[in-house]
Parts: sequence; C-alpha cells; structure tokens
Amino acid sequence: MKLERLPLPGLASIVPSRLGDKRGFFSEVFKDAWFRENVADVTFVQENESLSATIGTVRGLHFQLSPFAQGKLVRCIAGKVFDVAVDIRVGSPTYGRWFGLELSMENGAQLWIPPGFAHGFATLETDSILSYKVTAPYSAEHDRGLLWDDETIGIEWPIDVNEVILSEKDLEQPRLVNLPVSFTYS
Repeated sequence: MKLERLPLPGLASIVPSRLGDKRGFFSEVFKDAWFRENVADVTFVQENESLSATIGTVRGLHFQLSPFAQGKLVRCIAGKVFDVAVDIRVGSPTYGRWFGLELSMENGAQLWIPPGFAHGFATLETDSILSYKVTAPYSAEHDRGLLWDDETIGIEWPIDVNEVILSEKDLEQPRLVNLPVSFTYS
C-alpha cells in the first residue's frame, strides 16, 4: 500500500496495490494491522455505502460530535467523486482549511479523515458509490454539519456550483464563523 501524508495534519491518502492480468485485478483494500501501524490505531465499527445517481450531487459537509466523533476511511467503488475534508479543530494551524482528492474505482485511492474534520463530496460521474468505514456508529443526536459553499473556506468544487443537487439538511448548515466549538486541536 502506498501511503501519503497530506497537507492538513492527520489526513492521509492510501492507494492499495493492484495485481492484475487480462482477467482484471486483485487488491487488498484494507489490512487492520497495517492501518494501525502506519495510519491510526483505531477500530472501525461500521461500514457505510452511499449512491449518488446524478453528476453534481454534493453531500456534506458532515461530522459527529464526541462521544460519537467519527474517523472515516473513504473510497469510491463506482463512478468518481471529489472528496473533501475541512479542518474544524479550533487552535489547529490549518483551522478552516480544506483538502480535496479525486476518488474513483480507477485510481483506487482512499482518504483517511480523522475526527476533527468535516467531510463531504461532489459526484463527478453518474451512479457514484462511496464506501466508508467509520470509527463510531451514526448518532442523529451528535450529527452536525458545515455549509458546503462557505466562502471563507473557499472549496474549489470541480462542478458547476449553480447546478448542485443538495439535501434540505445540507442547505441549512452553518458557516464556519457560526459553527460552535466542536473539536480542539491538541
């Protein structure tokens, strides 16, 4: 597996090796001991999948508060997405900064997003499916979000932002300036 530490402390890109021939390929996409030793010593408790049927669908930016704060290991198993993490750890030298990475079946890349980041993505192809492992179960009571197009964050979405498809929930999320302290940097 190829590991790359990303510009925001805690984020990592992981690209599993693929062994292929004329039939296709084989890949070990997750190894618990390798992940614990090289990325984060965490336990994944749930795996989720989401299908976004239309190009330009934006989901996020989402996170959960403690004690249900989630680390996420995200990969795209069909289609293509632009996956984004925003540092919301008060006191972090990269507070309010974002990082985006294209995830697709073709590139096999995965993004590790530890607790303390808001997460979201935009679909770049129809019928895009994200699969992601999480370190805490979903809790509606602890579920929070951040506005996907907050100009102070300035995410450069590679889609037509005038044509996005959003849920009502994601349309009503707060801007960073109005976000209560959810995480602190240590």
